[in-house]
Amino acid sequence: MTSQTTKAGQTDRETPSADQIRRAPKVLLHDHLDGGLRPGTIVDLAREAGYEGLPETDPDKLGIWFREAADSGSLPRYLETFAHTCAVMQTKDALKRVAAECAEDLAEDGVVYAEIRYAPEQHLERGLTLEEVVEAVNEGFREGERRAKANGHRIRVGALLTAMRHAARALEIAELANRYRDLGVVGFDIAGAEAGFPPTRHLDAFEYLKRENNHFTIHAGEAFGLPSIWQALQWCGADRLGHGVRIIDDIQVADDGTVKLGRLASYVRDKRIPLEMCPSSNLQTGAATSYAEHPIGLLRKLHFRATVNTDNRLMSGTSMSREFEHLVGTFGYTLDDMQWFTVNAMKSAFIPFDERLAMINDVIKPGYAELKSEWLFRQTASTSASVDV
Repeated sequence: MTSQTTKAGQTDRETPSADQIRRAPKVLLHDHLDGGLRPGTIVDLAREAGYEGLPETDPDKLGIWFREAADSGSLPRYLETFAHTCAVMQTKDALKRVAAECAEDLAEDGVVYAEIRYAPEQHLERGLTLEEVVEAVNEGFREGERRAKANGHRIRVGALLTAMRHAARALEIAELANRYRDLGVVGFDIAGAEAGFPPTRHLDAFEYLKRENNHFTIHAGEAFGLPSIWQALQWCGADRLGHGVRIIDDIQVADDGTVKLGRLASYVRDKRIPLEMCPSSNLQTGAATSYAEHPIGLLRKLHFRATVNTDNRLMSGTSMSREFEHLVGTFGYTLDDMQWFTVNAMKSAFIPFDERLAMINDVIKPGYAELKSEWLFRQTASTSASVDV
């Protein structure tokens, strides 16, 4: 049996199937805990908490509502959907359940390492302390890891503590992240509407984290442009950029295909600053117009340290596998491309170097090697079946 040739000389054995994409080891750096709940869990928790604000009480209809409400093309409107998920995440048991299910769902989707972010300050309405929120979420992640292992999957989950950029608790949350850095929390983040709330408002938090040799990422270059990225890097010292899609504004592509990078884009590429790119979410918030026009295609060609992420699995109706399916279908990516994105992400994780290296060499590369070899066995089986006995 010979392989059929697809576009650009690519053979069908090089194009991963949906099943291979799901089984491929994947690394997730940008995913919000309150943006990934199961619709059925939201309904259950709302009933237990007496929350009557849900727009739908049927899980299937509720899932559709979240996706449609998030498809507005506006980041502020997109962020409004979180009022419902946060409303049902105000007790220890609710936080544990949501965190455990998050780890389970990701592991089922082939994710082997994930950094999940959430804002502790948004879960205090029913009397929890910041510390109790963090401990409940950490306990849930550990439970989810155990359940995943029992189901034949492996995943490691770290938490990123997020401060809301429109509030004034960034230093307090940064100190919280530092206290729990050896207890399941791997770093810090700021999130929320970018316009009018520059990261420089929270310089005290970032200066504190740098003094403590701790890690942080900043949502930047999503709804706002290059100044947001510049401030995040040069004023605040971010290790990674959450989204960063607007870096494309500093890249010029001439009619003949030649590319010229501006000074900021060159800096981002030269310094290997990780870009936590979330294609489906970017389409919903208007940061990109289509998968084909999404900057990730050009940034991959130019060898920026781009990574693939989900952002909010509930609101986008997505998963890591679905994100890669879109990219494979749009750009013709192969398993080699998937491995490139995945290794980029693992290199950029906020865990120690030796642990990142072990994940790459002992989990990620062997996993992709096994997938890439499967066509040989399909070919052998087909040839054997065609031989007359």
